[in-house]
Amino acid sequence: MPQTIGIPRETFAGEKRVATAPDIIEKLIKLGFAVTVESGAGNGASFFDDAFAKSGAKVVGSAADVWSTSDIIFKVRAPDLSEVALMKAGQTLISFIWPAQNPDLMKALADKKVTVLAMDAVPRLLSRAQKMDALTSMASISGYRAVIEAANAFGRYFNGQITAAGKILPAKVFVAGAGVAGLAAIGTSVGLGAIVRANDTRAEVADQVKSMGAEFVKVDYEEEGSGGGGYAKVMSEGFQKAQREMYAKQAKDVDIIITTALIPGKPAPKLITAEMVESMKPGSVIVDMAGEQGGNCELTEPGKAVVKHGVTIIGYTDLASRLAKQSSTLYATNQLRLTEELCKAKDGQIVVNMEDDAIRGFTVIKDGKITWPAPPLKLPAPPAPKAVGAPVPVKEKSAFAKVISVLTMPVIALALFALIGLYAPTAFLGHFTVFVLAVFVGYMVVWNVTPALHTPLMSVTNAISSIITIGALIQIAPPLAEGLTRPDELIRWIAIVGIALTSINMFGGFAVTRRMLMMFNK
Repeated sequence: MPQTIGIPRETFAGEKRVATAPDIIEKLIKLGFAVTVESGAGNGASFFDDAFAKSGAKVVGSAADVWSTSDIIFKVRAPDLSEVALMKAGQTLISFIWPAQNPDLMKALADKKVTVLAMDAVPRLLSRAQKMDALTSMASISGYRAVIEAANAFGRYFNGQITAAGKILPAKVFVAGAGVAGLAAIGTSVGLGAIVRANDTRAEVADQVKSMGAEFVKVDYEEEGSGGGGYAKVMSEGFQKAQREMYAKQAKDVDIIITTALIPGKPAPKLITAEMVESMKPGSVIVDMAGEQGGNCELTEPGKAVVKHGVTIIGYTDLASRLAKQSSTLYATNQLRLTEELCKAKDGQIVVNMEDDAIRGFTVIKDGKITWPAPPLKLPAPPAPKAVGAPVPVKEKSAFAKVISVLTMPVIALALFALIGLYAPTAFLGHFTVFVLAVFVGYMVVWNVTPALHTPLMSVTNAISSIITIGALIQIAPPLAEGLTRPDELIRWIAIVGIALTSINMFGGFAVTRRMLMMFNK
């Protein structure tokens, strides 16, 4: 008998997301599952009951109906204790859990003898687990929304303009932390025309920042900041002091600061002090994306937008929820991919295989037993370095030998050409000379084409097509001097066919170029 997946309405205040979407339900049903949705669960994300019913789900009237009749529960936010009370032994909960921050919730879930898969514990270092990585999906949306909130609170354009009324300078944006959320914020700010700077403790992200059109601001202190799982680590006091000095300098210059610094299981580090806020220009904006963990700014009030010292400080904790339809769709896709890993037989039954590194990584409770944290991933060992033997001595050529090696090929070529010239007919010699020159000229023409928007292969084929077209036109054209004969009809028709085929190739090249240019149009 297939298992039933239940989708209750989110009970967290202000949460608009829903754990699945109508088009995803159709795919879950193809995997063999039945789906039950609480009435009104998707209203905040513009997924209404009739859409869920049309996709094949059963819409029920209350949360109790969902919890009592479902074998698997999909949620976005971690359940509160009232929802835990509705659970029954043997159920499986798939949701954000944050086990390090919620020990009481973990104990309550374990007491219910359930299995819990935490969407925030997906092992991101495994490439096949990245399709299930809901943290990345939500962080990308939050970074985008942070810039939109900043633009809404900011009193000017982001991009610079020159108008009849005067010159408008572009806004300056500083992004603290260049993880997924930070890179999304950088991309959005650059797209809006702002001057963007960014910083991160991990030196390897500098190239990513630059590739997105922003300036990477380096802290004047040498220390590696990469932590496990793609996150940053807690830095030394010396680094933090140099970092605060850099932030203080940026705060005086920029118009908007977006902070994204979070380390799993720890309170958000305080990066922006009250003195820095006071030094900012009136009308500036700070968007503190770490508000849910206390905030990166000392003056942040989580869940609120406040004005202090003339600076708007936005500490919203529901940035992803403010794009509910988009975030629900991405989250639903992540949960679908996770379900596919659990139900490879496509028989409507999930199997939590604790021998699978990916599944073991996000299984925080198994049949009432707390299994978090997961053991370290068994990453493949790096290949052993090859034994380096003693270098083979290389005998240096003498100057005379070098001259001989350089002149050998030209001398041989001249000798062959002279031999042909002595014994070959005069007509053959003329044709041979034209052939050699044609090869040389053709080589120089084809391989000196610069692949700009074309790929190198397309550039070369277009150049060859152009040469073929010119040769074919010469065969079709009437003779330009007396004594020359018109080519026979077979040659003319072959030339016409050649022109037609090469024209198709060249036209295709320009069509592809146009499509590539259209990708860069806003």
